Amino acid sequence: MLKNALKSLLDSGRDLLPIVLVIGVFELLVLRQPIPNLLELAFGVLLVMVGLSLFVQGLQLGLFPIGEGMAHSFASKGSILWLGLFAFALGFGTTVAEPALIAVADEAARVAAEGGMIERDEESMGTYADGLRLAVALSVGVAILLGVIRIIFGWPVQYLILGGYIGVVIMTAFAPEEIIGIAYDSGGVTTSTITVPLVTALGVGLSTSIAGRNPLTDGFGLIAFASLTPMIFVMGYGMLIQ
Repeated sequence: MLKNALKSLLDSGRDLLPIVLVIGVFELLVLRQPIPNLLELAFGVLLVMVGLSLFVQGLQLGLFPIGEGMAHSFASKGSILWLGLFAFALGFGTTVAEPALIAVADEAARVAAEGGMIERDEESMGTYADGLRLAVALSVGVAILLGVIRIIFGWPVQYLILGGYIGVVIMTAFAPEEIIGIAYDSGGVTTSTITVPLVTALGVGLSTSIAGRNPLTDGFGLIAFASLTPMIFVMGYGMLIQ
């Protein structure tokens, strides 16, 4: 156990090394300035290494087995309805409470109020932010549901993704200009540190449990849907409230 923990800590340090080198080179050779608060920064990097190591261990011991285990259970149960409900709830639940999404929604509400899209009061801004969060969370729930259906029926992922981005381009021409940038950024904040491992484990576990499915080709791709659908839903939300 101690050996695995030490190895994980060393791996985290190796992953952080390029970032440290880039900052050090630009600070010392390009800006020609000493690194401020060197001891505090070093201690902070150490904390990041420990945190990253513990996070990776948590994924391997907890989230990945949970996702794969539930996928196996639903597949053996043979109920597409319950599997679909679980996939939607997983995408919605992990997204609606995502701190990055909450921050982006609040900032978008503030900017919308300053731009005259909504009334400049707390109630209007709160309603706008909550609506944006719900639109994104619903979109991720639908994305994970669609991805699970794709795995079950063996649909090619590239055609679904291509069709989705064609829809994004078309909606961009009709959506309010003020919402387009927010919609495009919404896809990034949905792929959180909890959603990604759980959804990936769900896809891999489900493709492993279904005969004729390859985990390498069929088990991945759910995250692509989770990044795509928020753009469509948020632009639709913007067109609805305009």
